[in-house]
Amino acid sequence: MVNEKYAALQAILREMETVVVAFSGGVDSTFLLKAAVDTLGADRVLAVTADSETYPTSELEEARELAKQIGARHQVIETSELAIPGYTENDKNRCYFCKSSLFDHLIPVMDQYGFNNIIYGVIADDLNEFRPGMKAAKEKGIRGPLQEADLFKEEIRELSRHFGLSTWNKPSFACLSSRIAYGETITKEKLTKVEKAEAYLKSLSIRQVRVRTHGDIARIEVEQADMALVLAHHEDITKKLQQFGYKYIALDLAGYQSGSMNKALKKEETI
Repeated sequence: MVNEKYAALQAILREMETVVVAFSGGVDSTFLLKAAVDTLGADRVLAVTADSETYPTSELEEARELAKQIGARHQVIETSELAIPGYTENDKNRCYFCKSSLFDHLIPVMDQYGFNNIIYGVIADDLNEFRPGMKAAKEKGIRGPLQEADLFKEEIRELSRHFGLSTWNKPSFACLSSRIAYGETITKEKLTKVEKAEAYLKSLSIRQVRVRTHGDIARIEVEQADMALVLAHHEDITKKLQQFGYKYIALDLAGYQSGSMNKALKKEETI
């Protein structure tokens, strides 16, 4: 089944002929870039990474290296989510504003190279999640070949491993703004605080981590297997995160959950 889906993905890409890939260096966009280069050839593909306040420096450096390994042309553009009207207010449409602005930056790049399409790493799993960015993509004619080929995250990891991509087991990542509770104003200082806190926790060999921010409270989400590690280092973690600006440090016993901040939204707001 997964091989049939990959063949479907290749057929979709061939029909597109030339593509600009919105490339973050995550599991999905890395696989999409690899598939595009292998299917269309490097001269018909351009990876573009947006460097902004919500994107950690470590992720940018990894994206550069991954594009190089794949043999893809790679361009980094400067963007600023904090300058987007409506974004810093951090309501349920935050991701819509972000994706809409990103695509507005990518369209001139596509035109500059004379390419036909912009594609991004939305996947089949996202159909069951609250993803306002998908609305922005639809409005601007941006396509998601992985979703069109009905590829799910675990299948993408399987294929990534088959093709030798180091991202096959990379933890899921989302922009730093997703750590800040809806309704709290997003600032550069808060984003930096989150980035430092998560980098420190990862330095303790914690694989998947989110530092959800609720005012002065840091709500740490890790996988169940890493909870004992957090507790073993609780004194150092508390001291370090307080140095970064948090007053209270909590471990979420439910563990890591993608999009957990969406639980604060009413059901009708996520439809």
